[in-house]
Amino acid sequence: MLTARRAFWFLWALLLGLKLWIAARLPLFGDEAWYWLESEHPAWAYSDLPALTAGLIRLGTTVGGDTPLGVRWPFLAIGMLVPWLLVRFAAGRFGPGIGWRAGLLALLLPLLGGLGFLALPDTPLTLAALLCLMGAASLRERVALPALALLALGLVVGALSHYRFVLLLLAGLLGLLVDAPGRSLLRDARVWAVLALGALAWWPLLHWNLAHANAGFAFQLHDRHPWTLHAGGFGFVVGQLVIVGPLLLAAFAAAFALAWRRWRAGADGPWALVVATAGVPVLVYFALAFVADRERVSFHWLLQAWLPLLAVAPMAIARWRRGWRIAVHASTAMLLAGTFAYATVAATPAWRAQFADSRWYPDNFAGWDAVAAHVRAVDAPLLADNFMLGAQLAFASRTPGIAILDHPLNHKHGRAAQLALWNATPETAALRAQAWTYVLEDSALPLPQRLAHYHARCELLGSLSMPSALSVDHGRKRFLRFDLAAGARTGACVTPALAWIDAPAAGATVPRTFDLHGWAFKDGVGIAHVEVLLDGTAVSQGRYGVPMPHVAAYWDISTDPSQPAVGFLAQVQNAAPGEHWLALRLHGRDGSVEDGPAQRVTVAD
Repeated sequence: MLTARRAFWFLWALLLGLKLWIAARLPLFGDEAWYWLESEHPAWAYSDLPALTAGLIRLGTTVGGDTPLGVRWPFLAIGMLVPWLLVRFAAGRFGPGIGWRAGLLALLLPLLGGLGFLALPDTPLTLAALLCLMGAASLRERVALPALALLALGLVVGALSHYRFVLLLLAGLLGLLVDAPGRSLLRDARVWAVLALGALAWWPLLHWNLAHANAGFAFQLHDRHPWTLHAGGFGFVVGQLVIVGPLLLAAFAAAFALAWRRWRAGADGPWALVVATAGVPVLVYFALAFVADRERVSFHWLLQAWLPLLAVAPMAIARWRRGWRIAVHASTAMLLAGTFAYATVAATPAWRAQFADSRWYPDNFAGWDAVAAHVRAVDAPLLADNFMLGAQLAFASRTPGIAILDHPLNHKHGRAAQLALWNATPETAALRAQAWTYVLEDSALPLPQRLAHYHARCELLGSLSMPSALSVDHGRKRFLRFDLAAGARTGACVTPALAWIDAPAAGATVPRTFDLHGWAFKDGVGIAHVEVLLDGTAVSQGRYGVPMPHVAAYWDISTDPSQPAVGFLAQVQNAAPGEHWLALRLHGRDGSVEDGPAQRVTVAD
């Protein structure tokens, strides 16, 4: 017991130091910036969430200022409290030794060990789930004020944290109904008073939805989900293997089996609660994974289900061979180290850039500081292309009232209704009548969708000529700034250039002298010439004007006057052996110059 306790406090202190460092250095995640923007518009509920996340951020920035650490420190405090509360829960039910070992496992689990260094609603949601579990487990033994207070606090925090708390409520209610001491609680007026308080905490969210055509419910339950069978559920399963680890998942399975046997045997203890609060979310989320949203991250949905199993897991694996017990802790510790390593990479620009062509690139943390600096000296008011860019620019400039255009991302993430409520998008007449500094995140949409988006913005704002381009991390994140003058903006729709290197392919190995070819066009004016860049330096000029009818057919709305002769051929000579970043510099006939995103190639010796 003493060894487990010391290990717990050593790891707890180590993680606290690491999380403080990361929370202070890591740029805000896109959703964090949005929640900060919500905190600048205090309300009891928003289109995407109840009020607690924004309220905690408001508390954090009031005390710590509008900095990443100021935004995050309340969540960090909650994240460090949860493992200690789990120790108290497990120790009170199963003994002190089990409690410290459960707490140690909780710290090693990446989702819990890393909990709180981001200001996200899962942090208070996890606290709420644990408080409710502790309160219900204590109440089934004795109805007393401390247990009632724990349950009441958990119910209120959960209702103010996230829509997903509903499933945890249903799981907890089922756990009480299938347990004789639990059923007896439902005959106690004091328990019903606590449940009534918990129900009342849902009123702000219900009131917001009733007042806004159920926009929040529609997004959470309908708009974001295809509700058709798809294979994405297997990805959810793989995600749990990666973020939890096969051995710890095996320990959780053993813990569930132990709780199930003791519940069925009528053993004393909160076994029915453990079975229900772990089993129901696991079954529901694994089933939903095959019909629900597959475009956004969902691996964290099961975090609250692991809490009761963490409390039981030390007992379940006690009979395992010592080598397997060590392997559970060691393998989970490696995953935890990987989580912090990834966060460190995301917080270090030079390291992050090395992942620019990787699926592991931390896209949602990247580029925000750079684009904020890119527009800091402008005089005209800022006009952001989508909610995430607008929130990041607002945080960087401490200007909550930045104008934000309607965008597919706003609807995809359930933020369009909130922006409409704030009147964040100026009327068309105002967009045309005054000067704006319009900022567009070119990489926010997939390449096939960009040209149509450019044309739609032309119809709204006028010609998008002469962009000031900013490439971050070799162009993986790319921003365009347009200085739009006041008054009528007429003339042909000039858009940013689009281009593609057909060969060599990204990641290819090439000789020291190699050919390349592809296409490039710029609607409204056309391309004057194309330069080839190697590591940002112009090394060759391409022959432009090669007929490419398939490009014209694919981009059938293109108005480039050179279509279909938009192909280019070029050659790079005597490149130095090693890895390089290959890109294009596109010169428009209007005098514009745009550097495209780069791709990695390896020059063979």
